[in-house]
Amino acid sequence: MAQETETGGAIPSLEDWQHWTLVMGRAQQMLMEYWAQGLKKDQPLPNFAAGWSPPAFGFGEQVATPDPASLMAAGAQAWAKGLETWGKMLGGAVPAGEAVERKDRRFAAPEWRENPIFDTIRKTYLQISDQLLGTVEEIETLDPTMRERLRFATRSFVDAMSPSNFALTNPQVLKRTLETRGENLLKGLSNMLRDIAAGQLTQTQSGAFEVGRNLATTPGKVVRRTPLYELIQYTPTTSAVLKTPVVIFPPWINRFYILDLTPEKSFVKWCVDQGITLFMVSWKSADESIADISIDDYVLRGQIDAIDAVREILDVEAVHAIGYCVAGTTLAATLALLESKGEAAKVKSATFFTAQVDFAEAGDLKLFLGDETMGLLTQLTAEKGYLDGRYMAATFNLLRGRDLIWNYVVNNYLLGEEPPPFDLLHWNSDTTNLPAGWHRHYLETLYKGNKLAEKGGITVAGVAIDIDRVTTPVYIQAGREDHIAPPQSVWKVMDHFAGPKRFVLAGSGHIAGVVNPPAAQKYQYWVNETPCGTLDSFIAGATENKGSWWPDWLNWLKAQGPATVKATGARVPGKGRAKALADAPGTYVKER
Repeated sequence: MAQETETGGAIPSLEDWQHWTLVMGRAQQMLMEYWAQGLKKDQPLPNFAAGWSPPAFGFGEQVATPDPASLMAAGAQAWAKGLETWGKMLGGAVPAGEAVERKDRRFAAPEWRENPIFDTIRKTYLQISDQLLGTVEEIETLDPTMRERLRFATRSFVDAMSPSNFALTNPQVLKRTLETRGENLLKGLSNMLRDIAAGQLTQTQSGAFEVGRNLATTPGKVVRRTPLYELIQYTPTTSAVLKTPVVIFPPWINRFYILDLTPEKSFVKWCVDQGITLFMVSWKSADESIADISIDDYVLRGQIDAIDAVREILDVEAVHAIGYCVAGTTLAATLALLESKGEAAKVKSATFFTAQVDFAEAGDLKLFLGDETMGLLTQLTAEKGYLDGRYMAATFNLLRGRDLIWNYVVNNYLLGEEPPPFDLLHWNSDTTNLPAGWHRHYLETLYKGNKLAEKGGITVAGVAIDIDRVTTPVYIQAGREDHIAPPQSVWKVMDHFAGPKRFVLAGSGHIAGVVNPPAAQKYQYWVNETPCGTLDSFIAGATENKGSWWPDWLNWLKAQGPATVKATGARVPGKGRAKALADAPGTYVKER
């Protein structure tokens, strides 16, 4: 018999549970198979789809590379099998065990502990999860690469199988269903169909943010436009500014306004308010017109062109350059090329935000370079020559599947709610298309082949690059919890450049570790004034400082050249040699 609840509804009996878990499992499997077939037909890849993890595997068998493509194809069976397992467990086929108590927001609702059934489900899941993850570390025959693959696949599988992800094993969903008479499931289905049509999981409230309205609002002008980028110059807010300007190169895989979100979070606004003449490169989202560009274009017609443009606009000898993530990788190549041509003086200093130049320890993203992923890239880009940005979004979401996929599956589809407004997640969903050939070259030659770290490993404009010859002073920032550019990988910049180097380890990860305004008084950063040969020795002797690392960077920047000039004439956008073409944030950032 069904159990009565405080709200007057009923919780299904054990027999009901077993029946409906099988029914729901098959329904969800059919839905997953539908998506998998759509992928084979070149339909848009849902942002969240890659999050459904690989099927259960035997540790004695060969472990497949967890490519997004293989995860997608296997996810249907895995999810259905998970529901079947929970159904059997509820019937007594799987005994509940004891699990170490821990804070886990998936199981924060009191029903997970107050109701014996859900308490058993929770404890069993946590116990099995610990066993699976622990077994990965105990296998003696795995080489380091295979262990990393297995660790990632197991973690993805464990996250996907959480009972919180299924309607019949989540007490909050059951309660909501009884309270609303199923309206939450209907709303959730509507949300899911909307996302399928868009090919992307909704992570923030629709319509809450708009570029130019409440994001990327720092005043400025577009002062240069090329087929590859727009150059934005920001309006000064101080009477005097540093003589040497700063030009920022954001990653071309994302929109630039991660550094210019709401005003209170904006690195751009903060820099301008500190008396910096600031320029920002806004990359064009790839279409057929730039499908064939290469590293030569991003270095010569991108970064060096922008550097020369800023020097000409302001009539200065040099600039300070900032490279964020992948743009930092190419900035290293740019510096090496300028060094080889005797033009290193064009860049007075360079700053690297969570950027890698040596990919020997590149982290989990390196797991997505198998034959299946490369084959899928070829398939997805064969017709138009560029990669739909939603594919990259799916990959990045998969790296943090619990937070960036399953959290929204439960909230949006099972509870039938809309996600709250969040500017960072709006930016995260604002995808950018990538030139297929260049993207593949980056993955295979720089990321997988690690050729940039080799002397002469790559050529730019016919010149063999050697980053070990770079003498430009550099500031290197890494995020302690960065899962995209791990700190041990970012540290390797220290092993290459020959000039003065300052390394700073910031709290948090790839985004929050960078976008951390001083006024927020969040996180911390570590510095070590003693020369260190390894990241471990740096950490061992480091001094912790509360709050943002931005002021530390500003002090370092001023030490490279403290001279100031009046904020007049060419220091005001459109008042110098370069005329204003459009208001910031420009036109390229709004193209899809």
